[in-house]
Amino acid sequence: MKKGQWSSLGFFGLFVAMLGGNAAALEPDQLPKNALQNAHIKSIRVQPRAHLNGQAHARFGIPLIDSLVNWNDQFFADGFDSAGNPNRHWYTNTVGNPPQRHGTTFINAPIVPVVVDMRNADGSPRFVGGTRLISDPAPFVQLVVDSPVFSNASWSSSPVPTQLTDAVQRAEYYATAKDDWHTTLVPGVKATRTMVLIEGTYRFVLNDDGSCCFFVLVDIDAFDNAFFDVIVAVVNAGDITTKDLSTFLFPNVYLYGNGDPTDCCILGYHTYLYEPADPASGNIEKRWVLNYSSWTTDGIFFENVIRDIQTLGHEVAETYNDPFVASDGVHNITPWYLWGSDDAGFLCDHIREVGDVIDVVEDLNKVAFPILMPNGFTYHPQNYALLQWFAREFPSSALHGAYSYPDETALPNLGPPNLKPGCGLP
Repeated sequence: MKKGQWSSLGFFGLFVAMLGGNAAALEPDQLPKNALQNAHIKSIRVQPRAHLNGQAHARFGIPLIDSLVNWNDQFFADGFDSAGNPNRHWYTNTVGNPPQRHGTTFINAPIVPVVVDMRNADGSPRFVGGTRLISDPAPFVQLVVDSPVFSNASWSSSPVPTQLTDAVQRAEYYATAKDDWHTTLVPGVKATRTMVLIEGTYRFVLNDDGSCCFFVLVDIDAFDNAFFDVIVAVVNAGDITTKDLSTFLFPNVYLYGNGDPTDCCILGYHTYLYEPADPASGNIEKRWVLNYSSWTTDGIFFENVIRDIQTLGHEVAETYNDPFVASDGVHNITPWYLWGSDDAGFLCDHIREVGDVIDVVEDLNKVAFPILMPNGFTYHPQNYALLQWFAREFPSSALHGAYSYPDETALPNLGPPNLKPGCGLP
């Protein structure tokens, strides 16, 4: 594999502002178990580091790329483009085939478990109280496979049991979808990989029994570098391809920015890696669509607002609705909209990020949608904003006139109209 580059616009993640705790009697980089208990959710767009058009109604989506199946569409809504000019015509790009087509589109969905191996500054294995600092996702792999992200459940939007994100898409395109239209992930667990981190780039919390780890915080730059190496190894081994929607599963591993562990936490992101087009490839750009997602154990965040597969569901749903993270500056750029507010003021953007909108709803009970699966485990996937919310469509053409799903009451109303860049008033 030649050296590629992350998508040019960036990746998106959940962001939590961590309030520190008492770290007395701990290792300098060891945190108390309740360090994230007073956290509150924010949303940010994080600029990735570099490493080396058809518009609407395109059945085969973005041209001149080798990637997973995708299609283009359009909608009309008053708004302003990124330069502040009035605009009414917007374009979308979505995973799968158009809803007007019959049948199921199957997409391979490799799951790559990633062990986090925390080392001393000299690179030697690190022990704390006799415990080797290695955090293993193995206990969560089968739980992830059995989750509604990859396994079928009953949903109001589908006449037959289906997966979570397919159910969301069917609710979104309810007005035009054929009864048998589905976009289904085919999961497959791949070889476990190991990410090595050097002391000074991470913080950690041990479990009550002294084992590793309740959660791990990692400097985002160190993570980005190490993660790229993991992805390259997986691509070169043939475990993921350009036709896949790939998940890299981490065990309670969260990221902080600016070298400051209190500037925390990103719990996951979706993006793609690419090889630039050149004559040898027929001027076709290769794109590997993927996400980093953390399983979140109960009790880490305040009131369990974030738990189990919420981040994974968030990133997969956002991938379905924006697989190439608006990187051409055209598809999945939307009118400027207000997400919500936090302690610093209001949060807004103009990208079709279906999970971020819900992250900042005022009612925390509207963030997740608990569902009991056949394995006996109750999962907490997120609710999602539907396209009709971004398009300011009234009344909504989605299932039951909703703007969100699975909880149709999570977004009962449209946001402020016709906002300018930065969510300024017209």
